[in-house]
Amino acid sequence: MEPRHARYPFFASAREAVRESGVDLAALVADGDPAVDRGRERVERALTEGTVEATEPREWDTRDELLSYPIARILVSLLDSRAAVEKYAEAEAATAHRRFTEDLHQARDDGARPDPARVDQPALLREFDLDGAVRVEDPKPGQVEGKWLWLGVGAYLSYVDPGWGDDWRLVNRELVDGEVRTEREELYRLLREAVEDRVGDGLPFEGVGDELADELEAEIGDLRDLLADRSVAADLDVVAPEHFPPCVGKLLGRAQGGDDLDPYERFSLLAFLAGLNLDADEVVALTGLDPGLVADRFAYLRDDSGAQYPPPSCRTLGEYGVCENEHNHRSVAPHPLEYYSRKLREADEVVDWRDREHTDVGDAPA
Repeated sequence: MEPRHARYPFFASAREAVRESGVDLAALVADGDPAVDRGRERVERALTEGTVEATEPREWDTRDELLSYPIARILVSLLDSRAAVEKYAEAEAATAHRRFTEDLHQARDDGARPDPARVDQPALLREFDLDGAVRVEDPKPGQVEGKWLWLGVGAYLSYVDPGWGDDWRLVNRELVDGEVRTEREELYRLLREAVEDRVGDGLPFEGVGDELADELEAEIGDLRDLLADRSVAADLDVVAPEHFPPCVGKLLGRAQGGDDLDPYERFSLLAFLAGLNLDADEVVALTGLDPGLVADRFAYLRDDSGAQYPPPSCRTLGEYGVCENEHNHRSVAPHPLEYYSRKLREADEVVDWRDREHTDVGDAPA
């Protein structure tokens, strides 16, 4: 098992390394191997943060990191949710895109001795059978060397997504002798799509044994809380921070005060606000969080029909250390949106935060 296998576990050589190692994944799970914890983190961060990077990278060695990938695929399969598969594949691809872009830029910029954990462009292109489909254009006077490439039209069409916009439509590209003129960064975007396709291929798969599923029951239960039914999110369009659940109110107050929220706290707050149908600009105005961070996280929390992921249940928020079950509210309102809905119904008068004269953002409970 090599460092590059851990960095790019979806590579064919990484899969072969796992196979040749003879590791029994079921035994890893039964023994509570560290790779299982890392696999769970991999899926959890994919669903909540849009990345599969480890929160504490130094905690895991090459073996743990590599084996966490097949474990994560088992967990995603047991979730048996198309949304989970899509979010997981997107997160693996986004992480890989950041990594190989960093690798290739470093190689081009400083010409340093190759790092065995990193990938070069020929190896990356070979991985996706593109080594014969890419040709670097000779730079014209004043052009940056290597900025433009020519990519075989078949390879281009294999990975381009029609939803990317008109700039990617073949009719709007230079097409000469079966090749499409492409910027290097656009090639990297296509490679990101290739990674996403590979990761998502075959998921969710069948054939996970009952014994293995039973061993992973606790992990699956927690992950399912992150994929709570959309029906939990009532049609709540009123934003009245003084009626938010106590834990959400505390997170809001901390955000407004400039405190750093950890990933779970940030996800919990943003998922709750997404469930109230706030847009990213409104969330920034209410919370004071960084606009770029909010926009990035909302890309994973929302889709065209509303909030993709409702906030976690109160039980899960308790496991995160966010919810303290004040006044034993879980016995009557086990979900933060349900709690909020009850508080709105009980209130004599509710004025939406957006309709207040001075749009006071400091009225959340402490």
